[in-house]
Formats: sequence, C-alpha cells, structure tokens
Amino acid sequence: MKILIKMQRKEADELPPQVPISWVEISSSVSRQYQFEPDGKLSVKMVDDSRPVAQRMVESFLNKFFPSGYPYSVNEGYLRYTQFRALQHFTSAALSVLSTQSLLFAAGLRPTPAQATAVSWILKDGMQHVGKLICSNLGARMDSEPKRWRILADVLYDLGTGLEVMSPLCPHLFLEVAGLGNFAKGMAVVAARATRLPIYSSFAKEGNLSDLFAKGEAISTLFNVLGLGAGIHLASTICSSMQGKLVVAPLLSIIHVYSVCEEMRATPVNTLNSQRTAMIVAEFVKTGKISSPADLRYQEDLVFPGRLIEDAGNVKVGRSLHEVVSPSKLRQFKETFPEEKFLLNRGSRWTDMILEHDATGEDALRGWMVAAYASDMERLAREPSTNISQEAYEKMNSVFSPFVAELQAKGWHTDRFLDGTGSRFVF
Repeated sequence: MKILIKMQRKEADELPPQVPISWVEISSSVSRQYQFEPDGKLSVKMVDDSRPVAQRMVESFLNKFFPSGYPYSVNEGYLRYTQFRALQHFTSAALSVLSTQSLLFAAGLRPTPAQATAVSWILKDGMQHVGKLICSNLGARMDSEPKRWRILADVLYDLGTGLEVMSPLCPHLFLEVAGLGNFAKGMAVVAARATRLPIYSSFAKEGNLSDLFAKGEAISTLFNVLGLGAGIHLASTICSSMQGKLVVAPLLSIIHVYSVCEEMRATPVNTLNSQRTAMIVAEFVKTGKISSPADLRYQEDLVFPGRLIEDAGNVKVGRSLHEVVSPSKLRQFKETFPEEKFLLNRGSRWTDMILEHDATGEDALRGWMVAAYASDMERLAREPSTNISQEAYEKMNSVFSPFVAELQAKGWHTDRFLDGTGSRFVF
C-alpha cells in the first residue's frame, strides 16, 4: 500500500516591482524624458520646450518630411535632391490642371469635376496602358541608367501634357491628340516608378530605405497639392485663354525638366554601369585616385551616357559575341585570359569587351583596366609590341586588390555590373 504525502511548498518571496529606468536630457532649450519600458522599448516624452515657435515648426517639418536622423542618416546631396524634387512636383501638378482644362474645352464640355474624371479615366484605360506595356519591357536599361530614364520620363510626361494643352487648337483631332498625349504619359509613369527605387537606394545610409521612401512621397504629395492650387489659380486668371496657356505651359515645362535634371545630378548612384566604370578606371589609371559616388555624380553625362572615354581604353560593352569575334578566332581570344570572365577585342576605334553571363562588377573592372593599361602602353610605346595585352594584364593584377578595396571603402558596390540589355556569352 502506497501512501502519497503532498508536501506544502513554501511560497517564494515576492519580488519587488521593477522601477523603470528613466532620465532627462536637456539640450537647445528642450527637455526630454527618456524611459525604458518593461518590454525593453525606449519611450521619449517632451518635458519642456522653450524654443521660439518658428524653430519648433522647422523641427516639426523636418520630422514629418525628412528621414529620421537627418542629415546624418542620408548620403550627401539629399537636400538638393529634395529641393528640386519639390519644385518638379509643383510645376508638374500645375501643368496637369492646365492640360485637363484644355482637354475639356477641346471636347466641348464644361469643366466640371465629374466630367473631368470621366474623360481622364477613358483616356487612362486606353492609350496610357499601351504606353505602360511598351515601357515595361525596358526595365534592364532603367537599372543601368536610372538617371537618364528618370529625365526621359519627365520629358515624355511634359510632351504628353503639351499635346493635351494644345488639343483645343485642333478639336476635330481630339481623340488622336489626347490619346497620343496619354500614350506618352503612360510611358513616363512606368519609367518614373521603375527608377524611383535605385535613386532612393543611393541615399540610404543606415538601412533606412523605407523611411526615405515614405518621407520622399510625403514631400511629393505636399507640393503636388500646392501645385494643383497654383494651377487652378492660373487656369482662372492668366491661363483662362489659349494664348495664356501657350506662354505659361512651356515655362512650367522648362522649370519641370530643369528640376529633374538637378535632382539626378545630385543623386550619388553607387552601382557600376558602363559610364561610371569607365570614369572610375580612367581616373585611377591617370592619377591613381578613386572618386566616391558623391564626387563622381556631377561628372556623369545624363543625356548621352554611352560616350567612349579615351583614358579608360575606349571600351564598348554589350555587343554580341558573333559581331566582335569570328568563330575561327574565338578559341584564341579565350586563351588570351583563360581564367577571366571577359573577352577583349582591341580595334582601331574602340575595344570591345564581352562578359560571361555570371560576370560580376569586379570582372568588368578587371577587363576595363586591362584595356585601359594596354591603350596607355600603346600610346607611350615607341615601337608596337605583340605582348602589350599580357603586360597590361600583369599590371592590372599587381594593383587590383588594393584598387577594389578602396572602391568598396568609398561606397561603390562591386558585386554587380549593370550593362542594360548588353549581350553576354556562355561556353
């Protein structure tokens, strides 16, 4: 027979309640109380604020429309980018009001809100979608040249808006003109949205891409609203006549395109494409120095980025393998640099470089430096040499490791090379 004896457990002494850790910080006439909550979160409470009203309003504006920790949480150029982005959205919104009013007049309608919405949706569901579909196939090129395509997007948008503004001059062609205008605007919408992420990414410094994106959209929304107000005022005063529109609309368009050009010039994109790689290599071969993305941004050609740079070996990337190398010489070209993921064919006007399908940014840099050193040696040599390519390759190998280390320290991403729709090969 088993006897079970239930022992009475002594209740543990109750622990005293934990007192939250808190402190008060005083700086710039502001007192804030910081306190760690039991779950580990930090709460901040304003205790006293004796600053002038204007200063408090400025801080409130910065907190609402700029990323947390600004200006230390973003890369150089963000303020200038934001200023011109605000001006861009302001002029764009004002232009849209004028174009909508002109469309309504051309269609013989009174400009009531309901009719404006109906016309807008009819056009949007038609030609605008066609423009979006066509432009969506160009995504790889937008990755390679986001600045160029962002500018092109706004030029297309202004072109479409301009056609809408002028539609009352040819009311019998209303559907054709309005449809073509919305076709251009549809392409512009896709290009602008596709390039937004790489541009915002270039400013993210502390993994705060979402914060940058949210605050950037807040700036856009605010100045779009202000621009709509300005557009309504213009439409009822100076631009109530067609003559007024033909004067004001081009002026707004010029300011709009200028603003987006300045935005892109202020953007320090840190990925490697053909133009930026050539500029980096040219500077290193010539001076031994490497510029950061912020230093290089104002040297980029935003309209014609495909220009050849002599100091970088006049390298051209992206041509098809069969256009560059004849089948009989393919093995010979591959055996020149058997361990590399690039082929070089030096011609009289430029050097073609073809990359393997899995080549990285570092592979592209290696090939580019070989071409640049070979071109430099050939220019300085008194007599032509058959071993120039091999000598250039050895020189590249001797400096490549510290070169890449400094590139990465400057903020460049060397893991990828964005060549747009350039052809690559696989053996």
